[in-house]
Amino acid sequence: MTAWVLVLVAPPGEAVLLSPDLERDLADLAGRPPRRLAPERALEVSLTEERLEAARDFVRERILPLPLDWALLPAARRRVRLLVCDMDSTVITVECVDELAERAGVRERVAALTRQAMAGELEFERALEERVRLLAGLPLVELDRVIRERVRLTPGARTLVATLRARGAFCALVSGGFTEFTRVVRIAAGFDMDQANRLEIEHGRLTGRLLPPVLGRDAKRATLEALRAHLGLAPEETCAVGDGANDVAMLAAAGLGVGFRPQARVREVADAVIDHGDLTTLLYFLGLREDQIVRPGPPRLALCEAGR
Repeated sequence: MTAWVLVLVAPPGEAVLLSPDLERDLADLAGRPPRRLAPERALEVSLTEERLEAARDFVRERILPLPLDWALLPAARRRVRLLVCDMDSTVITVECVDELAERAGVRERVAALTRQAMAGELEFERALEERVRLLAGLPLVELDRVIRERVRLTPGARTLVATLRARGAFCALVSGGFTEFTRVVRIAAGFDMDQANRLEIEHGRLTGRLLPPVLGRDAKRATLEALRAHLGLAPEETCAVGDGANDVAMLAAAGLGVGFRPQARVREVADAVIDHGDLTTLLYFLGLREDQIVRPGPPRLALCEAGR
């Protein structure tokens, strides 16, 4: 019985990487021809348990030198009914706290703390509270300006969410950032719900404090597990996507944990990584064909994908 799949996905416009020679080598590996998921982007091959070590060797020798995204996954983990996504540098292209820091004139100090927190060099909650403290006095209007001028959806975000929701999955945006941003991104990307930290605001300005509780890595994992229980799902029916150290616990708890342009700590626990393509890559990892992917119309809020 087939137990595993190896999926190869080329970045948009790079179909030449999925060459006839590569297809023949995949067929030799599996003893069967690969399946085309998208004529220009993606193919997969089914594997038995006995071919796993050969598949890992194939990836090391033939795939890693190429700018291809790949996933070697148990077939049972691709029936996703719950998607939980990080926001900053995952569903959107920026770190919102860094953009606010630019408006407050402290970007260099805040960005350094962000890098350390995302790499796991600083405890996330403490680093977040310190970054927010540096924003004290920032007018609330600056948050609106950051949303209008700097926040952009990562390419493929709306397609990923629309496709999985059309297939009956519940999609949650769970962030260590701030509700002022997640509630906008949730609507623009089409998520069912959002969860994030709350900034304390007095007289139209940030006080430099967060309203309790402070949500960090444990909160993300707890939210995934609570949603899974509420929906009555098995662990293998869940998928989480993130990029930083505060996503590690959430990715480890998911049936399928996916790193998107991830930090080193995330690579250690992720079941699959997207380094080259956009977020639609995950849909091919899940075995969907091009004709099963939902391309949504204009967003309900004027928050465009990057590059558009």
